[in-house]
Amino acid sequence: MTTATRTPVDELLDRLAAVEPTELPVLSLYLDTRANDVGRGDFETFLRKELKRRVESYRLRSPERESLEADAARIEAYARERLPSSADTLAIFACSGTGLFEAMALDATLDESRLFVGTQPHLYPLARLVDQYRRYAALVVDSHVARLFVFGLGTALEEHDIHNPKLHRTRVGGWSQMRYQRHVDHRHLKHAKEAAQALTRTVRDEGLEHVVLGGDDVILPMVREELPKDVAGRIIDVVSLPVRTPEHQILAATMESFRRHDAANDVEAVGTLVDEYRGGGLAVVGVGDTVAALEAGQVDELVLVAAPIALARTGTSDSPAALAPDELAQREELAGELVARARRTGASVRFVEDTQLLWDHEGVGALLRYRLKPETVPPANMERP
Repeated sequence: MTTATRTPVDELLDRLAAVEPTELPVLSLYLDTRANDVGRGDFETFLRKELKRRVESYRLRSPERESLEADAARIEAYARERLPSSADTLAIFACSGTGLFEAMALDATLDESRLFVGTQPHLYPLARLVDQYRRYAALVVDSHVARLFVFGLGTALEEHDIHNPKLHRTRVGGWSQMRYQRHVDHRHLKHAKEAAQALTRTVRDEGLEHVVLGGDDVILPMVREELPKDVAGRIIDVVSLPVRTPEHQILAATMESFRRHDAANDVEAVGTLVDEYRGGGLAVVGVGDTVAALEAGQVDELVLVAAPIALARTGTSDSPAALAPDELAQREELAGELVARARRTGASVRFVEDTQLLWDHEGVGALLRYRLKPETVPPANMERP
């Protein structure tokens, strides 16, 4: 079985999930650092105002305020002096009083800048970014060039190019033409084999679950024919892309394929979750039972809405405007705690973008590693979403 390669973001999430609660304030900053229409970032204003507001919410000369003041100064200095110009997002987790300071710049984009203060790092936005921009392979190929990418977190993590000499047709006939055509076919097959071998090595070595192919109609069937079954089974789409397409356009086109595939998989995953819940106790739904399963270490995969507004909802008309600020904050805090518990127990996390799929189940459920006790199995007349 292919094992996914652990990335620096995976390692960061696990380190942060292991941070013990503290009475001192822990800052979790998610900063959208993209330039605005005039080429300047708006994040400096957000950062200055939000940090000042949070610092002033604590009593003068209290340990909490002193810790927060030190964090604010260090964060502002980091954003000013060490932020890479190419980064679209900066995530920082800090608590000066406990020595915590973790920073990571990412090419993936956030919807907005957010600052959370709590007793532990708030991991929900970072985990969702990782889910939205999971790694996958993209191979774009023609008869003499193959470009192989590993995309993840909104950028090309790797690129490998394969070049074979381009053959030019000559005006010959008879046996000479037949020999030339055999030569062309041989070169195309050799090129297809090299491209397929490179893709296979990358998929297996990196533990990639998804592949998107692009290129011309002559070479692509030959490439697919050369792929082993385990790699061919990971192809989620074939797109029409010239091999000289700029990298950012390849990323955009293949990312669209990836997200369409992911949305379809969400429907299937929630259906499986509910079927398992109805059928014999290998799943739970709802906040209370999911938290209990996480605490017991039973959860294999946490299935969670991608918008905290739909988590633990109490009615059919929930909307950001209808919720009090403290209620929305509580739902966001709960979302972060669910993710942290999953990371601490080795459970994977699936974010479901369509909130309606989990709307009748408080926005959360979990597939379990082992069966629940018989008395906890739900009635069989539950309806699927």
